[in-house]
Amino acid sequence: MKSTISTSNSITLAPNYNIPIVIIIGGIALSLWLWIIGLVVTVFGVFLLIQANLIKLTFTPVSLDVYRGEKKIKTFPYSEWENWVIFWQPVPILLYFKEVKSIHFLPIIFDVNTLRECLEKYCPQNNKLD
Repeated sequence: MKSTISTSNSITLAPNYNIPIVIIIGGIALSLWLWIIGLVVTVFGVFLLIQANLIKLTFTPVSLDVYRGEKKIKTFPYSEWENWVIFWQPVPILLYFKEVKSIHFLPIIFDVNTLRECLEKYCPQNNKLD
């Protein structure tokens, strides 16, 4: 599978289904023991699987753009970023980044290697607490 789509100085991350699939499998296994909790976990995994297909992160020279399908839904200019961290290095599961006025957490439902490369390329001045 191609990990990125690169067009005129922008990089769009490819989806990564590892976390949603593990959550779905865990939810199914958990439902054998506690069916209501297993159902909730499985539904959350399906939600993440759908989001991995719908949501696209595009790194441009000036901002991180979030798309739902073809529609841009949010822009995060790098000039407002203070810090970013990819949590849990053995199995990266969460991206945290802090802007001047807010913080954000995103599940890693994208290619983590390209994500890290883009963060280091576009936000090198930030402190990374890996």
